[in-house]
Amino acid sequence: MKTKQSISSGQLLFIKKYRRKQITIHLLRIVLLASFIILWEISANTGIIDSFIFSSPSRLIKAFKLYSENGTILSHTLITLEETVICFSIVIITGLIIAVIFWWNEMIFKVFEPFLVVLNSLPKSALAPLFIVWLGTNMKTIVIAAVSVAVFGAVLSLYEHFRQTDQEQIKLIYTLGGSKLQVLIKVVIPANLPFILNIMKVNMGLSLVGVIIGEFVAANSGIGYLILYSSQIFKLDLMILSIIILAFIASVFYIILDLLEKRIIKK
Repeated sequence: MKTKQSISSGQLLFIKKYRRKQITIHLLRIVLLASFIILWEISANTGIIDSFIFSSPSRLIKAFKLYSENGTILSHTLITLEETVICFSIVIITGLIIAVIFWWNEMIFKVFEPFLVVLNSLPKSALAPLFIVWLGTNMKTIVIAAVSVAVFGAVLSLYEHFRQTDQEQIKLIYTLGGSKLQVLIKVVIPANLPFILNIMKVNMGLSLVGVIIGEFVAANSGIGYLILYSSQIFKLDLMILSIIILAFIASVFYIILDLLEKRIIKK
């Protein structure tokens, strides 16, 4: 009983230290962000930086109120969100399916490998004008351009991790009379689940980047279009506000996927 009590006390102490550490980290982040905002505002108000070029927190708040009231921010944000979610879904589903096909038949991968490497290495912004010629300036063009940013890297990464799955576990399934499908379902996918979830985090960011690239060249709506348009007419408050909204969107997506990862891994 004394040993159990000692272990329990040690665990309680560890939990308290861990929580204290996490609270300290969050507080330091808040202090760092607040310090940056305060210094930014002071610098703009005292003329250390040009508030027209660099804006300021107070100007951004006014711009947010103005463009929220006329619906500009909401409408463009919703369009970018829709395109990003569609792109992300296509990248994850397509990436998993193709990676499984390559794992199932390595010869198919050997045939397509050089093409995938080349396509993954191409600067995707160079492909966007070609997509415009083929498909026009619409959401389909933006989604395809965004998918091209992430999908090839996702396929290569997923296949490589599938291939490196513990061979002893795979041999055990075969020894017990299991099929290749059972190896995939019982060993390969579960063993690589943490990596698949991590790939989802990375590809959510890449999907957002791809969507913005597409909106730069092939859109008349969306946050990317708003950034480009506001820079051309020197509405720099709106441009910086749009960039901050993008950062907020990326943070929200990351938090959602991080919570999903913790929930799945826990189960």
